[in-house]
Amino acid sequence: MHRAILIVSLLVPVFAWGQSELLEAPPSSVNALQDRAYRLQNEFTVMVGFLPSDPYTKGVFAQGGYAFHFNDYFGIQARGAYAFSLPTSLRNQLERDFTVLPTAFSRVLFFVGGDLIFRPLYGKLSVGNRFVVHGEVHLLGGGSGFAFTDGLTPSIRPAIDIGGGGRLFLGKNASLRLDLVNHIVLAAPGSMTGITNVLAINFGLAVNFGGTE
Repeated sequence: MHRAILIVSLLVPVFAWGQSELLEAPPSSVNALQDRAYRLQNEFTVMVGFLPSDPYTKGVFAQGGYAFHFNDYFGIQARGAYAFSLPTSLRNQLERDFTVLPTAFSRVLFFVGGDLIFRPLYGKLSVGNRFVVHGEVHLLGGGSGFAFTDGLTPSIRPAIDIGGGGRLFLGKNASLRLDLVNHIVLAAPGSMTGITNVLAINFGLAVNFGGTE
């Protein structure tokens, strides 16, 4: 009798330990992700950019914008840019050797638009084991209106925007932002001009207000 009681008393802790192991979550289901250190809400941007697509005229532009971020993943933005044109060597050769008039080349005057922002990736990197930088990747999609000089007559043409970019956070209220956007410019109503792709590469400073850390 005493031997049976002894055996039972030894088995009870083993059985209880086995039950607790069954109730615990497997290691693969443990959530080790950390929350975002920096959040965005009201974002103001000042950027400079380059329009490299046109073989005859390259453009540089200054852009300002405002974005409102609903949460950590979605936001909307409005932006406007004014462009300056720079003739390429090919255009200079055509004008010099073949007497092509400068008015034969179209150029971007300005463009305005808006986008939906999707920010699916956020992370941090250790730099030389000395400090940590935080950053994120975002996708953009929306529409724009482009003002061109087609010959002597300015024209406004709609565009579909698809692109993306990323940012490095300098702190709670500032970050460096890089965007690459392909503007698929459609033909103006009644125009013989076809679809044009205008690639815009822009980089600048973003200032945020209202986000929480």
